[in-house]
Amino acid sequence: MLDSMSFATAKRPRAVMLVDSSRSQLKDRAEELRPQVEKYFEVVSHVDDFSADLPNSDIDLAVVLGGDGSILRAAHQMGYHQMPVLGVNLGRVGFLADVLPEHLDEVLPRVVAGDYTVISHLMFECRVECAGKDTLEYLGLNEVAVLAGPPFTILEVQLYVDSELVTTYSCDGLIVSTPVGSTAHSLSAGGPILRKDLQAFVISPISPHTLTNRPVVDSADRVYELAVPHPQEGTTLVVDGKAVRQLTSADRVRIERSPARFQLIEVQGYGYYSTLREKLGWGGRLKLDD
Repeated sequence: MLDSMSFATAKRPRAVMLVDSSRSQLKDRAEELRPQVEKYFEVVSHVDDFSADLPNSDIDLAVVLGGDGSILRAAHQMGYHQMPVLGVNLGRVGFLADVLPEHLDEVLPRVVAGDYTVISHLMFECRVECAGKDTLEYLGLNEVAVLAGPPFTILEVQLYVDSELVTTYSCDGLIVSTPVGSTAHSLSAGGPILRKDLQAFVISPISPHTLTNRPVVDSADRVYELAVPHPQEGTTLVVDGKAVRQLTSADRVRIERSPARFQLIEVQGYGYYSTLREKLGWGGRLKLDD
C-alpha cells in the first residue's frame, strides 16, 4: 500500500535527527552531516539516545543516520506513534537506510518539494502466553525467532495458524518474519525475499531435519502461534535480534499484525529493486566462455 505525502514548499519540513551516540563513528559522521540536513529541514531535535522519549512537538519526519540496525531501533523508539523515516546509510548493507550521504543534496530538495512516497510496512505484536495469561508483549518490525540454544540438539517447534496445527518442525530454530525482515535472519536461513510493502509473514525453519520442510508465506491477517513441547535449557525467544525470554513447555508465542505501521520515505531512483540489485550484487551478467 502506497500513501503519498507532501510537505508545503513554503516552509521547511520539521524533522528530528536520530543517531546512535554509543557508536562514536556514527556520532561524528552525523555531526558532519547535520549542517547539510539543516539547510533543507527545520531540525527541532537531535536525539542520540534510542531509549529516550521523542519530542512531542509537531514533526513531519525523522532522519535516521546509521544502518538498518539504527532504523530498527528508531522504529522501536517510536512505538505506536510511527512517523515517516528517511534513512541515511552510514552502515554497511542498508536495505532500509538506502540514501547515501553523497546523495543528500539531490534527495533532500526532492523531499521538501514532496517528490517522494511514504511506504507503510507491516509491524507485528508478539505475546507470550503462559497458562492463558500474557507474560510478555513486544512490538517488532523484523522477526520473531525461537532458537534452540545449549545444549544445541534438535528442537521441536509446533506452528499453529489461526489455532490450527500446521506442522511440528524438527530444526535448530524457527523464524516468523515480516517482509522487512525477509532480508535479515530469514534470508540467511534460506527464506525468500518479500517485497517490503507486502502484507504477509514468512515462516522459515533453521536447518530443518527433513528435506520436505520449506519456507512458507501466508497472509498477515492470520494469527501465528509457536509452541515448544520439549524445550532445552537454553531455548530462547528472540524478537528483532534481542533475546527476550527463555521458553518453557507451558509458553505459547502468539504473533499477529500490529495496528502500527513503519513508514519509510522512498525517493524515485532509490527504490526497492535498485537497493536489492546493489546490496545483493544483482547487477552482473553471467559470462560465458567463447
